[in-house]
Amino acid sequence: MSDPEVTHSEFIKVDGVDMTFSRGEEEVHALRGLDLSIPRGRFVAVVGPSGCGKSTLMRLLTGLAKPSAGTVTLEGAALRGPAKGVGMAFQNASLLPWRSTLSNVMLPFEIVAPHKRRLRANRAEYEARARALLKTVGLEAFADNQPWELSGGMQQRANVARAIVHEPRLMMLDEPFGALDAFTREELWSVMQALWMERGFTAVLITHDLREAVYLADEVLVMSALPGRIVHRQE
Repeated sequence: MSDPEVTHSEFIKVDGVDMTFSRGEEEVHALRGLDLSIPRGRFVAVVGPSGCGKSTLMRLLTGLAKPSAGTVTLEGAALRGPAKGVGMAFQNASLLPWRSTLSNVMLPFEIVAPHKRRLRANRAEYEARARALLKTVGLEAFADNQPWELSGGMQQRANVARAIVHEPRLMMLDEPFGALDAFTREELWSVMQALWMERGFTAVLITHDLREAVYLADEVLVMSALPGRIVHRQE
């Protein structure tokens, strides 16, 4: 469901994108003739068969890969390298085992501008922000626990909090709930939806779960088998 207060100006545009890469002596056409427009503040889910180019599309939208042909623009500017202001959450939570939950969530403040320049002088402010977010995702009481002391669902909550704590303009979600049991997965759907409605970021979710796509997104894009292209859109 869309937040009615969000202004839906064009945010991401993919125009005539092809993506080809070599696999040994074989040339693989991952994407061909892909056109896509995502308004600001939308929550878009991308579904399709395994190997259809969903993860390739994710890398293109974040500037981590360059298209073989065509253009990808973010807020009107062509991506020529890794995009700034992006949060990413993957299926594997990948929390640093030597850091507490709070310290893991605060990691973006240490590496993302302008926060990394302000952190030392404003640590109390940043810690308060991280603790408030941990409360939102239900981990307030586990701020000082190590990752190995958390369940899989709790680790993924911390993973999502870490991806969003620096208030990114774009959230890329690559099957972040895919390894969880059904009850935990659906609980985290509600957490993610609440965060999106509260913060108004633009989100792109890669998923194999059609129920997850329909529950979370206000637009679902269906991709074909290779070479990937969008064959259906459903709002």
